[in-house]
Amino acid sequence: MAQVWMGFLLWLSNHPRWAFCRGPPWWSLLFWPLVLHLPLTIHATTFKVGVIGPWKCDSIYAQAYPDAAAKLAVSRINKDPTLNKGYWFDYVLLNEDCQTSKALAGLVNAEYYASGFVGPINPTACQAAGLLGKTWNKPIVSWACLMDEAEVNRFGTFVWPLPQASTVLYTVLKHFQWAHLGVITSKEDLWVQVGQGLADLLRNLGLPVTVMATMEDEPSGVEDALRKIKKANNIRAVIMCMHSVLLGGEEQRLLLEKAEEMAMTRGSYIFIPYDALSYSMPYQDEAYAVLEDNLKLRRAYDAVLTAHPLFGTIFNSIYFLAKAVENTRLSGKRVVGTTIAEHAKDFELEGFSQPVSADEKRGAEVPYVILDTDGRGNRLHPAYKVDLASGILRFIGRAIHWPHNTKPASDPGVGGGFIFFLFLIVILLFLGGSVLAYYLRKGPNRIVLTENDLTFINLPSIIKGMKYLHHQEFPHGRLKSRNCVVDGRFVLKVTDHGYNELLEAQNVARELMKPEDGDGICAEDTRTGANGSIFVFVHAEIIKKVEKPPPLCRPSVSIDQAPVECIQLMKECWSEQPDRRPNINQVFDQFKSINKGRKTNIIDSMLRMLEQYSSNLEDLIRERTEELEVEKQKTDKLLTQMLPPSVAEALKTGAPVEPEYFEEVTLYFSDIVGFTTISAMSDPIEVVDLLNDLYTLFDAIIGSHDVETIGDAYMVASGLPKRNGKRHAGEIANMSLDILSAVGTFKMRHMPDVPVRIRIGLHSAYRIHVNLRTVEILHALKEGYKLDLRGKTELKGKGTEDTYWLIGRDGFTKPIPTPPDLKPG
Repeated sequence: MAQVWMGFLLWLSNHPRWAFCRGPPWWSLLFWPLVLHLPLTIHATTFKVGVIGPWKCDSIYAQAYPDAAAKLAVSRINKDPTLNKGYWFDYVLLNEDCQTSKALAGLVNAEYYASGFVGPINPTACQAAGLLGKTWNKPIVSWACLMDEAEVNRFGTFVWPLPQASTVLYTVLKHFQWAHLGVITSKEDLWVQVGQGLADLLRNLGLPVTVMATMEDEPSGVEDALRKIKKANNIRAVIMCMHSVLLGGEEQRLLLEKAEEMAMTRGSYIFIPYDALSYSMPYQDEAYAVLEDNLKLRRAYDAVLTAHPLFGTIFNSIYFLAKAVENTRLSGKRVVGTTIAEHAKDFELEGFSQPVSADEKRGAEVPYVILDTDGRGNRLHPAYKVDLASGILRFIGRAIHWPHNTKPASDPGVGGGFIFFLFLIVILLFLGGSVLAYYLRKGPNRIVLTENDLTFINLPSIIKGMKYLHHQEFPHGRLKSRNCVVDGRFVLKVTDHGYNELLEAQNVARELMKPEDGDGICAEDTRTGANGSIFVFVHAEIIKKVEKPPPLCRPSVSIDQAPVECIQLMKECWSEQPDRRPNINQVFDQFKSINKGRKTNIIDSMLRMLEQYSSNLEDLIRERTEELEVEKQKTDKLLTQMLPPSVAEALKTGAPVEPEYFEEVTLYFSDIVGFTTISAMSDPIEVVDLLNDLYTLFDAIIGSHDVETIGDAYMVASGLPKRNGKRHAGEIANMSLDILSAVGTFKMRHMPDVPVRIRIGLHSAYRIHVNLRTVEILHALKEGYKLDLRGKTELKGKGTEDTYWLIGRDGFTKPIPTPPDLKPG
């Protein structure tokens, strides 16, 4: 109302008959304060939100009441003082066709209907919507799109109002340790594309999707899909991409009832509905009659685990977009798609039933809960809350009721049991040499003693041994790496002590001994000399040239190889003045402080090394698995492009390809008249341009008909692999007329004056030649096809038959070239 008043007063002030508005000053003093004190809900621009979805062709999605949800959202936004200062919000419902090809075509015209869009629902249309949004520079807000961050960043105008469904599923599956998955979709294009996109994202997260099956909506088709799941015996969780049975989804009811009959809902599998990940399921004080009235379904639903957001999808998405628009306006930037997507972060808003927020990374944060039944009633109960920030499930008071009290088994992984088993093997192999069970085979284990990760594990053992010796009557005096051995229990021990008198006859190099050691024989008290030897083995450098001190050669240890305190202690022990070296008690206390009181040993270190090795091995296996999955996807895509889907699927599973019988099909053949002559008169690149232009024209025509092309010479079939009743003849006839009309106006780039002629069907001219059976089917369709009798024609293998020309159809107004006269026969 305020907008109407503002427009009226502005018009009034400029009208020639109302010049007094610009007249006496006293009138202006009264007039303009009145205008300025109008309500603040006056807006210069309307921001219209286009809500895209299959609202007409899908009865289940129509139950979302998009019109009511959008109307409520814009009404609240326009009353919200934090959002209504820049734009007046409005909405329009845009229908999305359930067939992917038609849905894509409908998106092209959506630009003129709205300033921003909520949707689409079909994930296959998301890339097209993202590219169109980038071209239009308008925001696209969709909760149903299955894309990774790289694709989203490439578009620049795409906004997620919900966390990725694959991320939520990954968190749930990781909690229950179910890695191997199966995906079953209904036969509708929308759900098939959802299943394929979801499988790709889960594989990228490292979860192998073993089976991807599309089921027919009949018992035999459902049974075939479930048998594929059972055949892959490592599957634990089955994701159902179809409408929920709780909302009237007939396919999911058939699937769960058949799973109950096949004993798949008794603890061996868990079923997860995908559709519940994108909208809020009513569960508080909500009884589902479909579970109450169907005992078999109620038993089967005990094996269903539902993860759903506390999020009013359409309402909150529009609110989410409005908040991003307002943030963009407040920033002072132009309110367009790229800037709106840039500001769709770092805010909070009160959604339909729960608060909604977006973090700095443009990721929406919405609470999710896990719902379960008790196996007897008709209600859903919350069991866990999904914490996506930390990647865990939080228990909220009610345990999950597993069917027959049996939880599906967890997938085996590389855990503590594997590490213990590997460690046990290493120990048994080590103890295999029974003669040398207590000492390693060649004196000290040089690898163990010099390994960087084990240095500080060995040092405390050496210091403890030296501390014990220094409190006895005999010191060591000859500590070196050769005197440190590891026994069969991985305990480091100090040897070669207590028999100094026996070493007097040995010729020990004086330059390798400490000055206080005199002639190289251990004196009566050389405890400080022993302290100087504690850190000799830390660095394996050999002093080759030591003639006279000074200078003395010492090992060089950088600060990145050991703690600074340890290096300082080591240098103090190297001091040439015995009284400046710390005694063994001081060394023990300082090293205990350096080690921060940790009581580490070689066993703990080995376990850490084995854990690190197993972790690296898991990462390597995951990388190789992902590479294998990518190559498999490329191979599958190439296979489905070359062969019919049923044949490609049979080849992938190793099953024999069984021939399929089709009662009625119509085939189309065509070639270019005089193509050899045209090729001889043209350059190679001109021939390539001709074929590219001509077959691009043909492809555009064929895309609008229910037909399939086979090969590069145009052979077209209608009625297979999808049966279409008697429509096959009509589709081929319509396509033939369109092609014939298009070729009549086609011009070659390099020979514009030479007409291009095409032969279609079984004929010698460029008219459409049909046989009697096709004529009968076309007449039965009663769509006004016009045919002329050609006469008797000799057909190979069939003898002489009456054949006809297809020359038009009622309502077909496109021009057709006039053919030359041909003799019958």
